[in-house]
Amino acid sequence: MYIDGEWQSAASGKTFASINPANGAVLDSVPDGEREDARRAIDAAAAALPDWRSRTAYERAEVLVEAHRIMLERRDDLAELMTREQGKPLRMARTEVGYAADFLLWFAEEAKRVYGEVIPSARADQRFIVLAQPVGVCAAITPWNYPISMLTRKLAPALAAGCTSVLKPAEQTPLCAVETFKVFADAGVPAGVVNLVTCSDPEPVADELLGDPRVRKISFTGSTEVGRMIASRAGATMKRVSMELGGHAPFLVFPDADPEHAAKGGAAVKFLNTGQACICPNRFIVHRSIAEPFIATLRARIEKLVPGDGLAAGTTVGPLIDEVALKKMQRQVDDAVDKGAKLELGGSRLQGPAFDNGHFYAPTILTGVTPDMLICSEETFGPIAPVMVFDDEDEAIAMANSTEYGLAGYIYTRDISRAIRVGEALDFGMIGINDINPTSAAVPFGGIKQSGLGREGARAGIEEYLDTKVLGIAL
Repeated sequence: MYIDGEWQSAASGKTFASINPANGAVLDSVPDGEREDARRAIDAAAAALPDWRSRTAYERAEVLVEAHRIMLERRDDLAELMTREQGKPLRMARTEVGYAADFLLWFAEEAKRVYGEVIPSARADQRFIVLAQPVGVCAAITPWNYPISMLTRKLAPALAAGCTSVLKPAEQTPLCAVETFKVFADAGVPAGVVNLVTCSDPEPVADELLGDPRVRKISFTGSTEVGRMIASRAGATMKRVSMELGGHAPFLVFPDADPEHAAKGGAAVKFLNTGQACICPNRFIVHRSIAEPFIATLRARIEKLVPGDGLAAGTTVGPLIDEVALKKMQRQVDDAVDKGAKLELGGSRLQGPAFDNGHFYAPTILTGVTPDMLICSEETFGPIAPVMVFDDEDEAIAMANSTEYGLAGYIYTRDISRAIRVGEALDFGMIGINDINPTSAAVPFGGIKQSGLGREGARAGIEEYLDTKVLGIAL
């Protein structure tokens, strides 16, 4: 663990192992932190806060720029570790490290764009000055599916704003967090400004982070179920919260769209990170008149995917994170087939010498999917592509919005009026229109409804770490 500028063991002396999901091999062990370790990390963050928040924006920006340089310098090593620990193919891991570095550079610049304002008063002898100041000590809880970029997406704006932080990474990917914190340490982040507590059981550490009144903000990326609990607990001490939670993205293909082009885009984003991304399409909602060519192209693209160890040459889709994820895939497929869906491709765990020790599920297509099936209400987070059909625009919008989630959605159409009309009607925070990657460090990322609160990235990302203060001055 990294606490107060030092690499430390857990107070208990316990450790836990990080496992390669492709072959079950133990990669390394890390400290198994508990409540006492979290408390020490909060102590360090609180002690470091006065100095860090008093530094100029330019000083904080210099540290982030150096972290950006170091991260890109170590890109290949970080990517290889990510592939071993998380499973995604090496090319995708390199892309993620670049994305992670983007947040460091973006928020280095945003540090210098935190502006206040002067508000005119009705009194001639009075002035109002509005300041934006750091929230204080922040806690970050990050997921395993993007184990480096989700760290920088939270820590970079916190650092830029003048906050100090305690981070608890996912128990499946602690080594990626350790190496990311080495980047911060080598970039010159002062002792106590960023702190890392690794643990196999998140509950005691989260309890301490949520219960300590010195922690003024919680940023969480993970499941909606856990996010609800964290937000509720945070209310007891009136902490600010940012929540990036589950998704159930619809992928709408209208009759004027090129079905082959849409299917190629849909296959690419569906199997991104083996489907383990919150913006992956969970439902392909295709107009009946073009469903046949869409499904044919989708199948042809998916049949070309090469499952395997992410370090192996030619691999395009890696393992799922664990056995729980595998069982979830099979449960959703079995439920759909039992209720009348047709299994077009896949539908089972992959077997053979290359797969038996890992968590591999065959890339899968289901057709004839209907709203009563589990896959239409439960987030899949895996390599299953369910296809539904519609007959008119209003029906498609209703189908897309028939979920408690509201993170991302996709529209394929050649009609600009329809694109805007449907984009405005969809109850989702991000919409890709003929585009499968509506994200960037420069744009706000986040959802509505049960998909979260607040935004990460863009100018909005640093505003989540700032409080507003008014100075009323009598002359």
